[in-house]
Amino acid sequence: MSVAEQLREIWRQATRFGGRALEDQEDRLAAAAEAQRKTLAMPAILSPLSSPVQFPGRLLPKPTPANLRRFAETPIVRRAINVIKDRIAAMDWQIRVRRDVRAGDVAFAERKLRALRRTLEEPNAVDSFRTLIEQVIEDALTGGFGAIEMEPTGDPERPAMLWPVDGASIRINARWDGQPETPRYAQAMPGQLESSAVDLLDDQLIYIRMNPRSFTPFGLGPLEVAFETVNQFLAAHRFAGKLAANAVAQYALWLNEASPAQHDRLIRWWQDEIEGTGRVPLLSTEQKPEVLRFAQGTDADLRLAWQEFLIRMVANAFGLPPLLLGLESDVNRSTAAEMADEAFRGAISPLAMLIAGHITRDLFAKCIGWREFEFVFNELTARDEDTELAVQVQLLSAGVLTVNEVRAMRGLGPLGPDGAVQLAGEEAHNNDEGLGTRA
Repeated sequence: MSVAEQLREIWRQATRFGGRALEDQEDRLAAAAEAQRKTLAMPAILSPLSSPVQFPGRLLPKPTPANLRRFAETPIVRRAINVIKDRIAAMDWQIRVRRDVRAGDVAFAERKLRALRRTLEEPNAVDSFRTLIEQVIEDALTGGFGAIEMEPTGDPERPAMLWPVDGASIRINARWDGQPETPRYAQAMPGQLESSAVDLLDDQLIYIRMNPRSFTPFGLGPLEVAFETVNQFLAAHRFAGKLAANAVAQYALWLNEASPAQHDRLIRWWQDEIEGTGRVPLLSTEQKPEVLRFAQGTDADLRLAWQEFLIRMVANAFGLPPLLLGLESDVNRSTAAEMADEAFRGAISPLAMLIAGHITRDLFAKCIGWREFEFVFNELTARDEDTELAVQVQLLSAGVLTVNEVRAMRGLGPLGPDGAVQLAGEEAHNNDEGLGTRA
């Protein structure tokens, strides 16, 4: 065990049982310096290999990340990813006390809430919450392996630091026994041996698996499902592009019993006098020239119907209606609203709830130790502001909810008897009192 890990363990024991806070700002900075990132930011750049090599052992790598990343840069897939990613990243969110915990029973609740919010708003020196979560959602949709490294700092004002991790570089310990001191994950560069991988404990990494299954430790991303479909779409798209770029006239003129001299003279006359001028050609021959057509020359040659079918399959893999990927046929105002609602509840809301659950369980509970708090997105109950406002007004009128409960749903503080925002009772305590205990 390194010196930094020993100091971190001493700090955990002291804060868990002693309840003593940091004495001054210098101690806080020293504690924050202990939170050092273990994983590499861009492991693929440091290796000349484009895909991981399978090594026997306890650490299992995710297959075919290079192809998935390349397909994620195509227009159709990029549109599908951005529809989900941008919607979740732009959502308003809040940190609140769990529904089964009373706020009065949590010591220093307001201070801890501010500390957790600062942890997510300023996860590290480079990222914000949006840039952090966008990278995680991108990896989750691409390969089902969104990952965030988390390290406790011991600073009560920012108890942890977070870094986005290339999920393709994370290997999973298939023999993990469930113990917190046993490494569950490891980061290894492509081609790197298992012995030189960076071990990570269960409370050091958030690993988001989409579509978890019992026969494999890995998740299944939507792009993996659409892998073959995207490959076929690219092939059809290239074929149509070459056919359109190299298009030639689909007809020819047949002159019966024309000598070679007359044939050459007609070609020169057509190129010099008729082609590109817009003039009406006049022919004076003993026999009428005949037009020979080689093909219809329609859009059917471009296989547009087949490409449209493949786009629908990509939309199905991501749980989105084809309307959001640019297919607007057979769509009216009523069906468009239903499709948009289906996209929100079928693709956006489940992934947002999955991310919120990982932040609550892995970051708040495992890494920091504050199990009485939870992370929630404020916009999951209704797709738009008008619908949410109408529902809340009806619940207020019926007496089901109070004003303070509605304010809590919107991330606002409660109102006091005089109509002013009420502060928690602990705010009246001495501000120099620390957060040394773990609730």
